[in-house]
Amino acid sequence: MPVSGPEVLVVGAGVSGLTTAVCLAEAGVGVEIRADRLPGDTTSAVAGAIWGPHLVETGERAARWRRATLAVLRELAAAPAGAGTGVRIAEGIQVFRGPPGSPPDWIGDLGGYRTCGPTELPRGFGTGWRYAAPLAHMPTYLGYLRARFERAGGRLGVGTVASLAGAAREGGARVVVNCSGAHARQLAGDPEVTPVRGQAVVAANPGLTEFVIAPGDSAAELAYLFPHGEEVILGGSEAAGDWNLEPVPAVADQILRDCAAIEPRLTGARVLAHRVGLRPARPTVRLEAEPAGPGGGPPIVHNYGHGGAGVSLSWGCAREAAALAAERLG
Repeated sequence: MPVSGPEVLVVGAGVSGLTTAVCLAEAGVGVEIRADRLPGDTTSAVAGAIWGPHLVETGERAARWRRATLAVLRELAAAPAGAGTGVRIAEGIQVFRGPPGSPPDWIGDLGGYRTCGPTELPRGFGTGWRYAAPLAHMPTYLGYLRARFERAGGRLGVGTVASLAGAAREGGARVVVNCSGAHARQLAGDPEVTPVRGQAVVAANPGLTEFVIAPGDSAAELAYLFPHGEEVILGGSEAAGDWNLEPVPAVADQILRDCAAIEPRLTGARVLAHRVGLRPARPTVRLEAEPAGPGGGPPIVHNYGHGGAGVSLSWGCAREAAALAAERLG
């Protein structure tokens, strides 16, 4: 017989799992998170984490999710300093080596942008956009979400999940929510999920205050720098199908070279840490409920496949996933 357990088991402790669990717990639902890694060791902790969709589907529902998330992140950025959300509104530029064409539609959600002037562009870049957007320091933000979840009565457990239905039965949960990211390829048997490995370098900040994003093209890899006080997050890399979670020195060296070429003050920057994560890419986000399985297995709600937009879609997707789970509780 199953032991008495939570009403909902959330699998995954990254930003999608934590945010979904917060939505459920704050609605009065009994929730437990189960994951093989604590939030600070997930892919979400590696994210540059500026609001702006990347490696994810476009369309009406993605627009709905990102706009809902933007509203929440703005609220968190406006919270008193003591709230410790880790979210702020940052200004910076997105730059291109060649003509970028029309700006992406999502940039209009931010309420304003302008074309960069020649003196604002790093060497080697021909054009770009200047705008302000929510930026999260992910170790702080994940800690905020975890604390908020636990204040609402949620529990976080560390453990390997080999089967979604099995974990729910073992823990006595009536519904399971799958926020397992790239590992949904195995857990949900979904071959459409592809890990896109990203590597980042955390360096001492030489005085930078603005972000820079240089999307990858035929000439160079994606590069970005996101300042957070005394440190700056430097990236990046995009290696589809690569499951390696160990930092690769050659990739780190390339990141440092590319970022120093964009911002010369980073030349010789003191490296503080290396981080690696697996973006869960999928042609479309999977946000749907499965009926109860054969033999009375628990219903499963899936919320994964956010690519490089986990933070950018998090609250919009979490609210819908939580609503689906609550419906199945009856």
